[in-house]
Amino acid sequence: MKQSIFITLITVISVAVSVAIFVYLGGQPKNTIMHNVHEGGPLVVVLFTVLLMLIAFVIERFFSLAKAKGTSSVQVFFKKFIIMVQKGDWDGALAACDKQRGSTANVLRAGIEAYRGVENDASVDADKKVAAVQAGIEEANALEGPLLERNLIAMSTIASIATMVGLLGTTLGMIRAFAATGNVEGGVIDATALATGISEALVNTAGGLISGILGIFFYNYFVNKVDTFNYVTDEASFETIQVIKGRMAAQKKAAA
Repeated sequence: MKQSIFITLITVISVAVSVAIFVYLGGQPKNTIMHNVHEGGPLVVVLFTVLLMLIAFVIERFFSLAKAKGTSSVQVFFKKFIIMVQKGDWDGALAACDKQRGSTANVLRAGIEAYRGVENDASVDADKKVAAVQAGIEEANALEGPLLERNLIAMSTIASIATMVGLLGTTLGMIRAFAATGNVEGGVIDATALATGISEALVNTAGGLISGILGIFFYNYFVNKVDTFNYVTDEASFETIQVIKGRMAAQKKAAA
């Protein structure tokens, strides 16, 4: 599914569910927590929407990064892979990548395929062969990177928007509360209007903080996950290139 379609679908569903929740909360008995949330006003719908979108993005990232990890431990896979590379068993190395799948395996597969394309070409010297491997790895990395980082900007944006919407709701609620204290008839403040304004302010504050905190937490969590993926892939790629260099040097020495 295209990213734009995914985000549009998530947004529409989140808005529809949020409106339904808001209407449901309005029908709950007064002086209950659920009814008090409804007292937060229409901005509660926006806060519910961004919270549901955040949850959807978090779930998507968990599944996507689990898939990017591959079918087994990256360390176990790489030990088998590097042994095959040392032996020059390119078919076995490619088969291991196909079995493992995942981000690291895809990058290493691109490097091996690039090397096989120039391995037996006598017109290409060793440095150019290594450059071809590096180019294949970098190209694959450029394709894998955006997949690992997908929706991270959306999470960061949601965290910022939720905080701002919560602050807006707080401001509107306090305006309503102060309006109630200013609209005094017979020296008596309208306690209901005052309580409603304060309730609106506090509900929006809480809603904005919840979504903002969760958004920042999961954004940093997944950024750390992506950085770990990139580090492991870079280390594996570097070691693979070094092994290929060693094989070419040994072959050159044997030929001499």
